[in-house]
Amino acid sequence: MEYMTGPAASTQGNILCCQCGTPIPPNPANMCVGCLRAQVDITEGIPKQGTLHFCKQCERYLQPPGTWIQCTLESRELLALCLKKIKASLSKVRLIDAGFIWTEPHSKRLKLKLTVQKEVINGAVLQQVFVVEYIVQSQMCEDCHRIEAKDFWKAVVQVRQKTLHKKTFYYLEQLILKHRLHQNTLRIKEIHDGLDFYYSSKQQAQKMVDFLQCTVPSRSKSSQRLISHDIHSNVYNYKSTFSVEIVPICKDSVVCLSPKLAQSLGNMSQICVCIRVTSTIHLIDPSTLQIAEIDGSTYWRHPFNSLFQPKQLEEFIIMDINRVQEKKKGAGAGARSNKHTLAEAWVQKTSELNTDHQYFCCTHLGHILNPGDLVLGFDLANCNLNDEFANKMNPHNIPDVVLIKKSYDRTKRQRRRNWKLKELERDREGMNTDDERQYQDFLEDLEEDEAIRKNVNIYRNADVPVESDTDEDGPPRISLAEMLEDLHISEDATGGEGANMMTE
Repeated sequence: MEYMTGPAASTQGNILCCQCGTPIPPNPANMCVGCLRAQVDITEGIPKQGTLHFCKQCERYLQPPGTWIQCTLESRELLALCLKKIKASLSKVRLIDAGFIWTEPHSKRLKLKLTVQKEVINGAVLQQVFVVEYIVQSQMCEDCHRIEAKDFWKAVVQVRQKTLHKKTFYYLEQLILKHRLHQNTLRIKEIHDGLDFYYSSKQQAQKMVDFLQCTVPSRSKSSQRLISHDIHSNVYNYKSTFSVEIVPICKDSVVCLSPKLAQSLGNMSQICVCIRVTSTIHLIDPSTLQIAEIDGSTYWRHPFNSLFQPKQLEEFIIMDINRVQEKKKGAGAGARSNKHTLAEAWVQKTSELNTDHQYFCCTHLGHILNPGDLVLGFDLANCNLNDEFANKMNPHNIPDVVLIKKSYDRTKRQRRRNWKLKELERDREGMNTDDERQYQDFLEDLEEDEAIRKNVNIYRNADVPVESDTDEDGPPRISLAEMLEDLHISEDATGGEGANMMTE
């Protein structure tokens, strides 16, 4: 006789489905899954089709009642937007899973695969999978309506600079592109002395004004005009105008400071050269290398003007040059530049080579100038200075010549330039030869000044071959490490339209 060493295993018996008679494990409904689904549909009342409104211009979807949101295909944001469309009908079931079923991007269809659970007959829980299809319909949003209307705007920012040269505007244009502040504009219009930025809201215009005051020395004022007024709801409709005036000083300008301002900057000379305009005006004294920075508020308290226009630059040739050792600082003198070298030079105009007339001057360009080099500068000895502070100066303290920058062959520089800049899309009055010359001056300033280049996105020009830089005495060039690759999407991921998938 044999004995069982362990407890007897209990086995569960099967029952017959009350509808079809199929043997099944016991459940509260006493029906198989097929019969239960035939009797009960837990997705009843949930819409299987829906509509999404999409703006082609800004590529945003409408989130009722009036909000437009940015969503990419098969993103979490788009999934949440689709579920909100059927949120009310999903309250009677339990949502287990949701995901997208792939559709062609141009099919204007979005398919959502949902898994839901619900308690049915006698406490039995039924799980079901179904598909909801959304049709994407095109509808232009209010912002794009205003852009297409072109004349519908709520605020305008008028940027002005009372000077003939546009170097500061070209620099400001690159800053706006880098920080993408042009994306919210309805329209950008270029006029003879500045730019106008049109916006759909006053807040966006105020943001632009704040950016300008942080990047260039300027001052601003605002005004508003009443367009309409609803006396019943007490709603006012205004158009706002912001006027931003940039200081009329550009790079390479020769300025004459007031005696009070020159003394406050460390007893520097009144005749200075502007070497850079960023958020402040950077000045250097060519006779001592003393440098100073003037912000916008200081400038408007002690205004000064440029003594010359860029067209008055003359070409000189270096006859002799001697580097000067460190000069002894005077009482209360400010900081000196470490990037420049003080030198004394004898120069002669290239237009007066048949004469013996030479000029003596001190210059801050001793680190790049050698005898025989060509240099651009201003002739103060043979000109009439129409300036309030310069006319009161002692004539012995006014230099005969102020050298600005070394002169290179512009045609050769343009041919070797293997980089480019992006430009704002704006309404132009027409670009003349003078504007083209000023733009080339700005490009040359970028090549010569590394401090300005740091704030500008420079892109490599694939149309110009890269040359080995073996000319040490040639003009300054921008290295490839400082350039960005410009993105051009000309093919799809499969290698071209209708091509087969590329595999390795």
